[in-house]
Amino acid sequence: MSASVAVFLIALPLSLGIALATGAPLQAGLVAAAVGGLVAGRLGGAPLQVSGPAAGLTVVTADLIQRYGWRTTCAITVLAGLAQVGLGCLRVARTALAVSPAVVHGMLAGIGVTIAVAQLHIVLGGTPQSSVTANLGALPAQLADLHPAALSISLLTLLALVLWPRLPGWAGRVARTVPAPLVAVTVATALAGFAHLRLDKVELPSWRSHALVGLPEGPVLGLVAAVLTVTLVCGVQSLLGAVAIDKLTVARPDSAPGVGRSDLDRELRGQGAANIVSGALGGLPIAGVAVRSVANVRAGAVSRNSTMLHGVWVVVAALLLVPVLELIPLAALAALVMAIGIQMVSLNHIRSVTRHREILVYVVTTLGVSLFGVLEGVAIGVAVAVAVALHRLARTRITCEEDSEGVHHVHVRGQLTFLAVPRLSRCLHHIPQRAHAVVELDGSFMDHAAYETLNSWLDAHAAQGGSAEVTGRGGQRITEPAATAHCGCRPWTPWRNHQCDTPQEAPRSDGREPHQLAKGISAFQQHTAPRVRGELARLAREGQQPVQLFLTCADSRVVTSMITASGPGDLFVVRNVGNLVPLPGAESDDSVAAAIEYAVDVLQVKSITVCGHSGCGAMQALLNSPPTGASTPLKRWLRHGLPSLQRMAAGPKPWPRIAGRPPADAVEQLCLTNVVQQLEHLRAHEAVARRLAEGSLELHGMYFHVGEAQAYLLAESAEGGADGGGTALAGQAPDEVFSQVTPTRSVEV
Repeated sequence: MSASVAVFLIALPLSLGIALATGAPLQAGLVAAAVGGLVAGRLGGAPLQVSGPAAGLTVVTADLIQRYGWRTTCAITVLAGLAQVGLGCLRVARTALAVSPAVVHGMLAGIGVTIAVAQLHIVLGGTPQSSVTANLGALPAQLADLHPAALSISLLTLLALVLWPRLPGWAGRVARTVPAPLVAVTVATALAGFAHLRLDKVELPSWRSHALVGLPEGPVLGLVAAVLTVTLVCGVQSLLGAVAIDKLTVARPDSAPGVGRSDLDRELRGQGAANIVSGALGGLPIAGVAVRSVANVRAGAVSRNSTMLHGVWVVVAALLLVPVLELIPLAALAALVMAIGIQMVSLNHIRSVTRHREILVYVVTTLGVSLFGVLEGVAIGVAVAVAVALHRLARTRITCEEDSEGVHHVHVRGQLTFLAVPRLSRCLHHIPQRAHAVVELDGSFMDHAAYETLNSWLDAHAAQGGSAEVTGRGGQRITEPAATAHCGCRPWTPWRNHQCDTPQEAPRSDGREPHQLAKGISAFQQHTAPRVRGELARLAREGQQPVQLFLTCADSRVVTSMITASGPGDLFVVRNVGNLVPLPGAESDDSVAAAIEYAVDVLQVKSITVCGHSGCGAMQALLNSPPTGASTPLKRWLRHGLPSLQRMAAGPKPWPRIAGRPPADAVEQLCLTNVVQQLEHLRAHEAVARRLAEGSLELHGMYFHVGEAQAYLLAESAEGGADGGGTALAGQAPDEVFSQVTPTRSVEV
């Protein structure tokens, strides 16, 4: 019930505004909203998606009304609905998702630009033209002939739209329950009424005179193109909206059993049925609407009942609230629709397509839709997207260079297809006879022509006394037989998962299998060394300059470079049993103290991290049998962990927690406490204390949960809760909380 009311309050002003923007009868927006809720809500395959007149269809519908008239536009809507039902029965809905997102976002942006430019004329008190170029050309004259009353109401509407969701405190909590479009239109209507402004207002003629569908009239090819356009725009927008709503609801714990992944073919059939009914009743074309769908989900909807019930409220309003609706100024609705058009040019979409190097497709589609129309703009965008994909496939960089040792390196960057064969052949034949060559392939595909060219040269070069090796990710893995192709083992893959058997790993003369270490070294030399050789050569020349001392346990499951995403030269690593830091002067072998002194005074590291981990055997040994004697080297070493054991047993200081939850058991509790205790031991070292006093050194605590593959950073929180993670420890920390590090948060370790 609450979700249906929330969606209704958004749908009512938006439906009237979209009908105004298309030039259709205003009642057509209400008809489409009611049918979208009742028919599409009942028959569709996305239970939580709300359908109705969408801003993305405004330009298309306005053009159809101008060309063919209202009754023929209704007939086109019916035919588009039949086409959608047919496509849904053919189960081709998912093929719509193959359209590049850059094309879809560009289409919406172009529609948004067209809407915003057209509605700007109504905001200024004038009448919009038929195209973007005409509207832009008429804008100077419109600015010279402003209508103060319409402009003031429009500005008030825009101001309410912007400020209402940003109210602070208790007002903000109220604002989140009342939709901004309703507030904006209500405030503008009230002010226009109290000030007795002379403005054009909503006119809803009697339902007895409402125009229904008529027989289509016009050129056949034009009508077919119109039906295809409406089918494409309605279908793609609805299907993409259903996928987006799935992402919002997949993690919700309150989802009903019937709510889950959408049935896209059923959704397409439901949208088609809704368009048939809406067109027959004289309504606008229908599609899934993102604004209403998101509001439906956020209001707590768990089934299709809220979607259908919002359609009932629209019917009630259309029949009983006509006198109230006729008080709304058209300038307020125009400002509302203009704001929607501006929002359709999404900065998030622009960042996304830029990050994926598809900004050209986005810009071309946006301009095409704005200047030529939706169908033409989408066709241009798809053509550019295909051209960009082919260009990326054909773009291959091939370089050949000789190092100081006389080894010739051939670097292939990109996909190795027949288009690159002439350049590859020319580069290979410049390599002298009897020379050693390394061919490095950095791509995921090699076609038959390139494979034959490369292997023919390898055979010829070997016959002339030369030697060559092929390394990299491409080529061999895909095209060679399984017996000779190298495997895709990653450098951090455990040895027991390796399936690599290269010639260098042949069985030994004594009949035993090669040692796993030898296999690992061989794999490194063949696959990893060519990639890191340049960086390691630089480090060899310049010396090490690590930014951090990383002190952790000797446990084999803690792979420091993997859990910190670091490379050569980043970390100065010290490992021991239990990640312990003996106090200065304590009986020990001084190896840890020497490493600390060297890292702090000589290497001038900027921070020190103590990293514990789950299931630590040293902490379990401390719990089971505290080392009171000195019988073995291990027990003598574990005595440095007794302060951690005492800290845990002492209380009443709250124990460290992981992301707000208490430790799972006593071992985990001691592992966390030990990190905090060893940080205090670090402060007792003279070099560390001096750098801390200068403010040039930071200390961090870290905990790695092996089973979850999740790293946590020690944070300080006066209330015992996580404050965002990654706070550097200085002085005595209050409550310790190990906060989860997420991909969306940048934390310096």
